[in-house]
Amino acid sequence: MSLKLFELVGSDASRPFSPYCWRTRMALAHKGLSAESLPWRFTEKSAISPHGSERVPVLLHHDKPVADSWAIANYLEDSFPDRPSLFGGEGGRAVARMINSWGDIAIVGGLSPLIIADIPKNLAEVDAEYFRKSREARFGGKPLEEVQASRETGVVAFRKSLEVLRQTLKKQPYVGGSAPNYADYIVFGGFQWARVVSPFKLLESDDPVYAWREKLLDAFDGMARKSPGFAV
Repeated sequence: MSLKLFELVGSDASRPFSPYCWRTRMALAHKGLSAESLPWRFTEKSAISPHGSERVPVLLHHDKPVADSWAIANYLEDSFPDRPSLFGGEGGRAVARMINSWGDIAIVGGLSPLIIADIPKNLAEVDAEYFRKSREARFGGKPLEEVQASRETGVVAFRKSLEVLRQTLKKQPYVGGSAPNYADYIVFGGFQWARVVSPFKLLESDDPVYAWREKLLDAFDGMARKSPGFAV
């Protein structure tokens, strides 16, 4: 089996931090698959453009490229049906599709203003310059430090936005039910992204979401916890 994964890193190649790449990392581990890590940085677009993508993750399976974390999850599910299911059936796949959009908007989008100015600290100069210019454009030209300046109040709103997730986790240990599935990895990817790039505390320790995140940090022999990050 030949699997390779282009995943985003900064100046430290051992510190992958994309929320989408972490979705894929967790999906591979769930399936009991290993992939050779191919570290990739923001300004290295020429490395993945031959595979039809400008962004990571990009998975190569016997050199066949699959780009985008959701497409990769579906590819793994369909290509390795004898391995543990990521979705638990077509109904679970349909629900995960909705969670995928919610994760992009509420989790990644909600976290971004809280950690955005911390990210360049993890990058080499050329990538930090690219990141700052491209992200400040997304925020209407505001400096990243200005975007992040109100995070002490912003995190309160972010925590409130997790109430549906919180209520779910009061009734069951994982989004997927009694065991984690790809829906969990979608949401967890955002929290792992934040943990890797920023020391900012997102969750209170008595929050069911915090307990859920801790369990996923320890999943797969502590794969996510062992990856370099902040103890928050």
